[in-house]
Amino acid sequence: MSNSSFDQLAVNTIRFLSVDAVQQARSGHPGAPMGAAPMAYALWDRFLKHNPADPQWPDRDRFVLSAGHASALLYSLLHLTGYDLPLDELRRFRQWGSKTPGHPEYGLTPGVEVTTGPLGQGFANAVGMALAERWLAAQFNRPGYEIIDHHTYVLASDGDLQEGVAAEAASLAGTLQLGKLIVLYDDNGISIEGDTDIAFLEDVPRRFAAYGWQVSGPLDGQDLDAVAGAIEQARAEPHRPSLIVCRTVIGEGSPNKAGTAGVHGAPLGDDEIALTRQALGWPYAEPFAVPPEVAAHFGEAAERGRQRQADWQTARDAYAQAFPDESRTLQEALDGRTPESLDGLADLFAETAAISTREASGRVLNVLSGQVPALMGGSADLAPSTLTILNDAGHIGPGDFAGRNLHFGVREHAMGAVCNGIAAHGGAIPYASTFLIFSDYLRPALRLSALMRQRVIYVFTHDSIGLGEDGPTHQPIEHLMSLREMPGLVVIRPADATETAAAWQSALQRRDGPTAIALSRQNLPVLDRRELPAAAEAAKGAYILWESGLRESGRESGRPPEVIIIATGSEVPIALEAGKTLDAEGISARVVSMPSWELFEAQPPGYRDAVLPPEIRARVSVEAGAVNGWARYVGLDGASVGMTTFGASAPGAVLYEQFDITAARVVREARRLARGG
Repeated sequence: MSNSSFDQLAVNTIRFLSVDAVQQARSGHPGAPMGAAPMAYALWDRFLKHNPADPQWPDRDRFVLSAGHASALLYSLLHLTGYDLPLDELRRFRQWGSKTPGHPEYGLTPGVEVTTGPLGQGFANAVGMALAERWLAAQFNRPGYEIIDHHTYVLASDGDLQEGVAAEAASLAGTLQLGKLIVLYDDNGISIEGDTDIAFLEDVPRRFAAYGWQVSGPLDGQDLDAVAGAIEQARAEPHRPSLIVCRTVIGEGSPNKAGTAGVHGAPLGDDEIALTRQALGWPYAEPFAVPPEVAAHFGEAAERGRQRQADWQTARDAYAQAFPDESRTLQEALDGRTPESLDGLADLFAETAAISTREASGRVLNVLSGQVPALMGGSADLAPSTLTILNDAGHIGPGDFAGRNLHFGVREHAMGAVCNGIAAHGGAIPYASTFLIFSDYLRPALRLSALMRQRVIYVFTHDSIGLGEDGPTHQPIEHLMSLREMPGLVVIRPADATETAAAWQSALQRRDGPTAIALSRQNLPVLDRRELPAAAEAAKGAYILWESGLRESGRESGRPPEVIIIATGSEVPIALEAGKTLDAEGISARVVSMPSWELFEAQPPGYRDAVLPPEIRARVSVEAGAVNGWARYVGLDGASVGMTTFGASAPGAVLYEQFDITAARVVREARRLARGG
């Protein structure tokens, strides 16, 4: 190992800032920062292109700490290189209101690119970031104007590479030839339960080579020159992503705990810290010490960053002069802007017969693609069923990033995580599609979409027992209600083609979180909007679709509704039929289409009470999914028509009859409630 004494001092500064932060909090993970500090220092000191004064500089390199439990390592680097993260924030590690939470959180700490901690997610996010960089370069770079040109670096752990999401994402990255993705693998051989060989004996380098990656090592992770040489080699590889296997010792320098599981997730303790200071020759007894010469050296990153961004801005200005239209489109994409109004949707289904909302979504998507160039995405090998292909938009494939259709393969979990990375990178609005039942496969990534408030659009088709013969393995029951429980996620289940267009508009306009659009496989009637409210009302989450005595003129009968029927999606026509039957019987009814609970809850209280007057307690919900949860809107006195079991294999129409999700059932329940039981 050829590290200089100064390099060793700088590495130990990172180590002890991390150790002291964990010790102060009496909580955290000191072992990984101690072992990985040299490789992190080599990357940040010699290669990383970033500007601490502007963490959002579009052409910065991205660094993802996939091993999010080693957050103290990242916070130490951010503080030392000049980000807005004062030393006091390290002293407040894992405390209420600090910018140094237990695992890195996007949007909270300057310089944190994505939220990590659930292992494998950061790795997969980084694949999305690398893909976004190549996609933007293909869309906007011109000969002599390489304005999008940066790398994505990852520090990953043994645990990251054991998770299935990382395997899915690594396979996709190798297939697509994401040459600007470089992963430093902290191979310390320790997990929470002990040596990794109790459960992890595979040959990781050979696995990644089989994925199509360039693999370097194993090498000594403490040898800065060896690590730097491997990074140089990785940067020179134009097509293959690179895995650099760095052998390290968890808790490096701790005389009694290094190389053991005991240093993974617990503070060293005051006595062991004192021994570690002696072992590493650290001369400072007080915690959070930063030698002046180390502070000055790390501080040079700020000036380097300012100069590199200034040089880039000069090139960016020249690009704007040479290609004004492309420059304007690029800036709109980087800003996340979409048109204030979208053309061609109002009359798209005016003369359309019954049509599934998945097919309607496909038509809407292709109208939108011409107006929103940043829109791109695909499905988990289901595009012919989810109908999410952008016609005439080209396809992304190995080494070819000029298209807008992305094929994820049968990799739902990676699909969600990669889309998070695309969205976090900026410049693209990704959509991901699969059957609603398979939202289970990507739920951890979807949860992180919501936690990070990323604009990812999830297109979930085959949304109920209405899909029919594929049977209970493919028929979602609890999924809609489960997704509604996720904070920050907007779920929209449109009733027909025109509500589907409104759902897409809502999803595109929303910039502070993900949207899930749930769509039918079976055909549904297009509601006649000449006699019903405009579908744009769906953007409010719920609206009065029909009511006894209300006609096209808008005059009221004077009778308040005796019963309210609330429905979503494919069950809205059932509710409408039931409402008209009740009206014919002399029972005044109101039918409410409620495509989105979340959008409805965002409306003013006055609007919500106008749609669902609190004094009208006779209410029936109808949705071909789990009924648990509908008490929120029908109350304890109401009734819910839906599913309480799994589905079955039979034609969809038969299933609706057999499970009694019918207008006749709704009428019976409504009649009972309206007439007092």
